[in-house]
Amino acid sequence: MEYTEKMAEENLTIVVEFILLGFSDHPNLQGFLFVMFLAIYLSILIGNGLIIIITKVDSALQTPMYFFLGNFSVLEICYASVTLPRMLVNIWTKKRNISFLACAIQLGFLLILGAPECLLLGVMAYDRYVTICKPLYYPLIMNRKVCVQLVVGSWTIGIPVQIAQTYQVFSLPFYGSNKLNHIFCDLRPVLKVAHGDTFVNELSIYVVAMLFGMAPFLMILWSYMKIISTIQKIPSATGKYKTFSTCSSHIMVVGLFFGSIIITYLQPKSSHSTENDKIFSLFYTILTPMFNPLIYTLRNKDVIITLKKLFKCGGTENS
Repeated sequence: MEYTEKMAEENLTIVVEFILLGFSDHPNLQGFLFVMFLAIYLSILIGNGLIIIITKVDSALQTPMYFFLGNFSVLEICYASVTLPRMLVNIWTKKRNISFLACAIQLGFLLILGAPECLLLGVMAYDRYVTICKPLYYPLIMNRKVCVQLVVGSWTIGIPVQIAQTYQVFSLPFYGSNKLNHIFCDLRPVLKVAHGDTFVNELSIYVVAMLFGMAPFLMILWSYMKIISTIQKIPSATGKYKTFSTCSSHIMVVGLFFGSIIITYLQPKSSHSTENDKIFSLFYTILTPMFNPLIYTLRNKDVIITLKKLFKCGGTENS
């Protein structure tokens, strides 16, 4: 009763849609931003698509590492497709509104796809650990059945939790301001315009981040501590370099993805900057999917050889 009276007194209306402000404060850059985001999206589709194709067609890449990489590339395409097409449409049409339901669906898919991205990076680190630290047991530990179970578990284990978190957020009362100062529907911008006590929601962000973000990150740290310990026992400098170089691509992707996630979600609420949040959110939603195929292609001889074969066959057929 008091809640209804308060709404009537303040003459506030219930929110049925949100307005994504994005980069609207830079009107002169809209054309440039559209071209840039379109180029990024196309590079994500092409680059990760090539990774998926070569890990399927080349028998030399039918190993657990490339099986995980192929699944990671599928995930990157899905993850980028949740935000980029909508951003491109908003910039092109200059209409930045998104319905309440569409915003909830976008956030839900972001969370659902974000969890397996963290978990798959942890699985890939474990694969590197077994390869380097337990090479004799590798075929036994990382057999086909285990690899499939790890991938399926990574994709599905977080779905119930993320759906529940999305429902919890959008069950809050929304009235009055409907402007989200962000480039897509994300947890913190949505909570900023929600009314009522958001303490439980803020707490759940940290709990879920610890569960699906920090736990895989700690697994990655543990794996690389063991890997470094094993590498130090290799007598030759060349052997040490060759062994560690097999992990360099994964380390770069982990640093880019988890670095931006930690800065965005685990910093105190009082120290948040809206502009910084926009920039860092671009890193883990757009730049990581874009750089992933570049990192794994430029630093991986097997992938480069397979790509050359693929393009050579294509060129031969055309001629």
